[in-house]
Amino acid sequence: MHEFTIEFLSDRELYQYYMPFVKSGGLFVRTPDQFDLGDEIKLEVTLPDALEASIVIGKVCWLTPVGAQNGTPAGVGVKFEEDEDHVRNQIEKLIGRLLSSSEPTLSM
Repeated sequence: MHEFTIEFLSDRELYQYYMPFVKSGGLFVRTPDQFDLGDEIKLEVTLPDALEASIVIGKVCWLTPVGAQNGTPAGVGVKFEEDEDHVRNQIEKLIGRLLSSSEPTLSM
């Protein structure tokens, strides 16, 4: 299983990486490494103003290869599969006001 540590310093940054169109929630992870859809990923996520990180287990559901259009950074979208700390709910509370924004994100 691949592991990533992600720390978000602001709500706006979190909005850029969150994937609200994924039913169970998901995050975009910048990486030049290649993955396949369905690969299992362990995320250690620290949300803005959080005192400690939360662990989320997910699967790759989105691929942005190196050299993608519009200068979009390479990476993968990770769909939450095991979210015991309810990271999805915490994220949506933090960025709820931004979810209706027309500002582009790293995945859409």
